[in-house]
Amino acid sequence: MLPTDVPLSHLSTSLLLLLLLLQLLHPASSFFPNVWSLLAAPGSVTHQDLTEEAALNVTLQLFLEQPPPGRPPLHLEDFLGRTLLADDLFAAYFGPGFPSRRFRAALGEVSRANAAQDFLPTSKNDPDLHFDAERLGQGRTRLAGALREALVAARALDHTLARRRLGAALHALQDFYSHSNWVELGRQEPHPHLLWPRQELQSLAQVGDPTCSDCEELSCPGNLLDLTLLTSGYFGSHPSKPPGKCSHGGRFDRSSSQPPRGGINKDSTSPGFSPHHMLHLQAAKLALLASIQAFSLLRSRLGDRGFSRLLDISPASSLSFVLDTTGSMGEEISAAKIQARHIVEQRRGSPMEPAHYILVPFHDPGFGPVFTTSDPDSFWQQLNELHALGGGDEPEMCLSALELALLHTPPLSDIFVFTDASPKDAVLTNRVESLTQERRCRVTFFVTEDPLRVQGRARREVLSPLRFEPYEAVALASGGEVIFTKDQHIQDVAAIVGDSMADLVTLPLEPPVVVSGRPFGFSVDALLQRVTVRIHGEVSSFWIRSPAGVSQGQEEGEGPLGHTRRFGQFWIVTMNDPPQPGTWEIQVIAEGMPRVRVQAQTALDFLFYFGIPMDEGPHPGLYPLAQPVAGLQTQLLVEVTGLGFRGDPRDLRSHFSHVVLRGIPEGAERGRVPLEPMGPRERGLLAASLPPALLSTTGPFSLELIGQDGEGHGLHRVAPQPCTVVPVLLELSSSPGSLAPGSKAPLSLHIASFSGPQDLDLRTSVNPRFPLTFNLSRVRLEPNESVWGHLWLEVPDSAAPDSVVMVTVTATGREGSLVPPTHAFLWLLVLAPAPQDPLAATAHSSGPILHSTSSVSTLVTRGRAAGGRIGNCWWGTVGGVLLLLGLASW
Repeated sequence: MLPTDVPLSHLSTSLLLLLLLLQLLHPASSFFPNVWSLLAAPGSVTHQDLTEEAALNVTLQLFLEQPPPGRPPLHLEDFLGRTLLADDLFAAYFGPGFPSRRFRAALGEVSRANAAQDFLPTSKNDPDLHFDAERLGQGRTRLAGALREALVAARALDHTLARRRLGAALHALQDFYSHSNWVELGRQEPHPHLLWPRQELQSLAQVGDPTCSDCEELSCPGNLLDLTLLTSGYFGSHPSKPPGKCSHGGRFDRSSSQPPRGGINKDSTSPGFSPHHMLHLQAAKLALLASIQAFSLLRSRLGDRGFSRLLDISPASSLSFVLDTTGSMGEEISAAKIQARHIVEQRRGSPMEPAHYILVPFHDPGFGPVFTTSDPDSFWQQLNELHALGGGDEPEMCLSALELALLHTPPLSDIFVFTDASPKDAVLTNRVESLTQERRCRVTFFVTEDPLRVQGRARREVLSPLRFEPYEAVALASGGEVIFTKDQHIQDVAAIVGDSMADLVTLPLEPPVVVSGRPFGFSVDALLQRVTVRIHGEVSSFWIRSPAGVSQGQEEGEGPLGHTRRFGQFWIVTMNDPPQPGTWEIQVIAEGMPRVRVQAQTALDFLFYFGIPMDEGPHPGLYPLAQPVAGLQTQLLVEVTGLGFRGDPRDLRSHFSHVVLRGIPEGAERGRVPLEPMGPRERGLLAASLPPALLSTTGPFSLELIGQDGEGHGLHRVAPQPCTVVPVLLELSSSPGSLAPGSKAPLSLHIASFSGPQDLDLRTSVNPRFPLTFNLSRVRLEPNESVWGHLWLEVPDSAAPDSVVMVTVTATGREGSLVPPTHAFLWLLVLAPAPQDPLAATAHSSGPILHSTSSVSTLVTRGRAAGGRIGNCWWGTVGGVLLLLGLASW
């Protein structure tokens, strides 16, 4: 790494560029899929490393070029000599305490989609998607197509789909440098025509050109023949390897045992996997530069604002409203307008200004359309045009509207539903529950149900007291809540909308089930502030006690511990800052079961995902799962955010030691497993092995991390949404690529059981309602048995180009079965015919625009720049600051 005491002026531009890249490629960090791969090949650079380092590099470029409002500009010198970390970038740009959680989650989506290319049945053996088998021209076409799909999906504001297509594109791009002989040809920069396919690839080896000699050792440094042609290795038997051609190589490549033996891949540092392991770091450096190139290209096409939305480069949440617009909803709509106006005015121009606004109205019998925008004024205008009109019988189409909102709301967001009616579409409850967990969105229902109300809402039958159970189920599955209130209190109660958007963490209660008259506790650590206690129900009294023994009751106003407000049967207690660390106690006296939620603000939180270790095969790694599957050995990977490695030293000393799985809603502990660190501590990566016995019970559970803060106090965090152990593995996939109007697309469904026998009914749905045929409606599986199904999706000629289609398959137990349903979701893109250059589109960039002529190259950044080219490597200065801008040949 670059010593911090060396002045920039003493370094040549080429040396500085090289040092910047070398500090990104630390050997302890592919070409193998992800961090789990390092168990098989320590010291290798993975696809995950390359993807995340490239994204962080381009994010730093954006921060350097766009100084933060009201804060000092960033300087490149401050980031030399150290590894780029998302938390550090956010703290430097937005200020200390602003969370990078959504940004890191977006990077994780791209990285996991990248790694999945080595595991998905539709992609792992396709040579075009890995630049294998000398399919170099075809590989470039598929790469350009995936990048175009990412661009179109991002412009359609479906950023989850855009990240998945971007991950697939980056995987292919990175594989080119590991699977071809570009490095062996002595190239020192990325290929100039992979991302800009206006010229044909030149000097390609043909079918009759021998490329490799025989090598019987694991390491094959000299097996490439003395040629100047571009080639790549064959893998497996599809397609078969012609005489004289190179293999991919490694112990899992069957083609490498056929003459000429050996191989040329540079995927890892291990000769058992990679015959050209000695060139792994050189290939990784070029792959990193090419990945920076790809991110920079998307930034130029989307503009800085669109690129920031693609990667969620913001600490702010989205604002998503689902509103009942029937005639009795005047007060509720007014409350939503007041809160929206307050949020827009209070946060405009600040780091916490929402990046997205989503609005979905509903009534009876209709719902929608969805309105999405990034412009607060447009959102306010649209919201202001909503009025409570018409009557309509209870119930209403609430869950249909909520599902529509979930399809358009970014992950890790809060959705707020305002209604006074039960759902008419309760049949959607299970699917909406699963979709909230797939999207990791939290749903809060504000229900102003007043049994005495007779105006505005017609009722022609006696209504069930359980009619709001679907809302309770969705709230529980999403980590949200249902708040019952009355018209006269809705504006005050709805103030929690703004609080919920402040990235608060929910503190777990001990015991987790609140019972009237029984004290319960929660832990406060030194990293929490703005602790808030919300109590809801038929409450007669309550008290809160600090670790020092100081108590406060339900009386409104200021107390020794904080400020209490009451709105009907809803209390909010805002504790004084800083809260005393330790165990706090609460006791509530109420009729029935009171609801209590404790939240606080902190940067220290975590992300997580599940996966199956794939130790056998050419690319060992962790295959990601949406949810753990009963009976299947599963790994939990945790990414701790807000560690503050270079900030508050208390953050540095904070650590998590165990993960606790707790059943929902009963709160019983299912088990606890130690967390093991993976990689450098500052990256905050932890892993836990979840044995099948721990996942033998299907149903929801909470995921809690426990440890100690830097002062020795208990550290306790809980995942925002519950997880669910599903009874079967359900995987829905399609061939890589997009759909076209008037086409028919084959889809594949894989169902596997790893526990008891399963008798399942299968249902499908498509949004929008395109025709779909399926060859399975029922299936019986014995333990460790699997089956494949085939679906055909018909895209009508009238399908809107550049639109997104969601296909859902639901597996449920036969009638009378207690097996919970399992859902698989697949997002597909309908594209208009591709232009001659798939990436040729009008750039709307506020960032750098790169231009090139035959012999003179300049960097243009709105008139304030200088720069040039080292080979094909672009460098430049903006405002006197040296930038690494990636590579271009335009």
